[in-house]
Amino acid sequence: MARELTEVGVVGLGTMGAGIAEVFARAGLSVTAVEVTDEAVQRGREHVVTSTDKAVARGKLDPADRDAVLSRIRFTTAMDGLAVAELVVEAVPERLELKGQVLATLDRVCPPETILATNTSSLSVTELAVATGRPGKVIGMHFFNPAPVMKLVEVVRTVVTEPSVVSDVEALCARLGKTDVTIGDRAGFIANALLFGYLNHAVSMFENRYASREDLDAAMRLGCGLPMGPLALMDLIGIDTAYEILVTMYQQSRNRLHAPSPLIKQMMTAGLLGRKTGRGFYSYAGRDSAEVVPDAQTPVAGGAAQGARPVQAVGVVGSGTMATGIVEVLATGGCDVTVVARTGEKVQALRDALTRSLDRQVDRGRLDAADRDAALGRVTASTSLADLADADLVVEAVAEDLQVKRELFAELGRVAKPGAVLATSTSSLPVIECARASGRPADVVGLHFFNPAPVMKLVEVVSTIATAPDVAATGHALGQRLGRTTVSCTDRAGFIVNALLFPYLNDAVKMLEAHYATADDIDAAMKVGCGYPMGPFELLDVVGLDVSLAIERELYTEFREPGFAPAPLLEHLVTAGYLGRKTGRGFRDHAAR
Repeated sequence: MARELTEVGVVGLGTMGAGIAEVFARAGLSVTAVEVTDEAVQRGREHVVTSTDKAVARGKLDPADRDAVLSRIRFTTAMDGLAVAELVVEAVPERLELKGQVLATLDRVCPPETILATNTSSLSVTELAVATGRPGKVIGMHFFNPAPVMKLVEVVRTVVTEPSVVSDVEALCARLGKTDVTIGDRAGFIANALLFGYLNHAVSMFENRYASREDLDAAMRLGCGLPMGPLALMDLIGIDTAYEILVTMYQQSRNRLHAPSPLIKQMMTAGLLGRKTGRGFYSYAGRDSAEVVPDAQTPVAGGAAQGARPVQAVGVVGSGTMATGIVEVLATGGCDVTVVARTGEKVQALRDALTRSLDRQVDRGRLDAADRDAALGRVTASTSLADLADADLVVEAVAEDLQVKRELFAELGRVAKPGAVLATSTSSLPVIECARASGRPADVVGLHFFNPAPVMKLVEVVSTIATAPDVAATGHALGQRLGRTTVSCTDRAGFIVNALLFPYLNDAVKMLEAHYATADDIDAAMKVGCGYPMGPFELLDVVGLDVSLAIERELYTEFREPGFAPAPLLEHLVTAGYLGRKTGRGFRDHAAR
């Protein structure tokens, strides 16, 4: 049976340590908070006071409760004050030698039964444990920043951590109101192992000038529903902290995708550490400010759409979910739309689906009946590509099959009027293949809408090496007219969103395949610890494991990066027909739910 701990300590009162002390005190524990100097102690106290004052101002804490929280914390520079603690968390800077020294000191000061916990986010808990004479009593408690707000704690056991220690810490996490995931000791644990590979990849994209910082961040926020874009998140974490975590992960994993992008080290050396210094990937109003201010890299508002060709009449080829959604977005955006499907039955099915979707918008109060009728009145349906002869822009939204798209673009190249823009909505296939087949490659661009198109606000505008500048501008102008955020990228596998998303999903499958953590724990870590709207396995089952595998194969084929090779487990599930929700079984059994 787990002990009910009442007396705890925290060593190190930076942002994390002060936050942990506050969490303990809020749960009613008596806390001894230790720093090396009186000045550092005062800063730590101010952290807690500021945090609790904000909680009072937001109505999340009563003034009396705030005073009680502060009264439970004893701030001191004396390590001897921890002699009565039943558990001590070290939260000093992320350096192995320093943390080892702190734990060794605690080993001398604290009674033999005291649990020694490290808040490391990436260092080996095992290496830290052996710095003490009680490795069985050492455990990782990785809180997330800000600790009073974030609900996840990664509980990291080593091969020698005593089971009773794990039980005690898990019980403490429950008392703190935290969600805990208990895992073994490996670089990055769950959240950072998945998060920092993705962040590093995003930095490489920026470093290689594939996309701007604003477009990278907007793409991941709007395309994946993430709370922050990767480069803004790097600034929040701190460039130096990110570098240290990546170096530690690479030293343990030898995975090239964890080797820090050279730009990260250059920024660290130059002192561009993010929000805490007032400048990182973005420029801020001052040190520790969240307010982004314009700088030399800030794009001109509307600049991407300058020089666009005029567009009023738009054609859409296709009759599936994506085509129907694009037709709805265009029609409600004021465009005259001609949609072409292969058969009369498919035309009618599209019309029925469009009407149902618009009716739902009216029922939910998002559209009035007159606007719905006007949108339906702008849509003309046909089974002949010849009816697209007068379109200013044509979007293909047919099956994700390169040969099918090539044949369609060859026909569109003959049918469309001179100057008409031809766009493909492909999510992963090479746009240049469609451009070449059209016979007019300068007029071809990728317009990657996201599913469901009426809801998702992002459009990736994909330029090939042959796309004319005014054609790309037309894609941006149309997207912005439709109320979408458009981002620019060039024609390579995955564009922005899928190129960053699917390696992350693949890493999660590899983590599960290695039996490091369960699908439930991995999903919980990313949702609770990183604020993701869905965990990786939830998302894979929604997207479809076959679709995910096809995209991962495209990425691996183009980049030949060993880390992008699809996880064998994903291959096996697809072979077995376990494709996710659409078949009732994927990483989870949906038929039984």
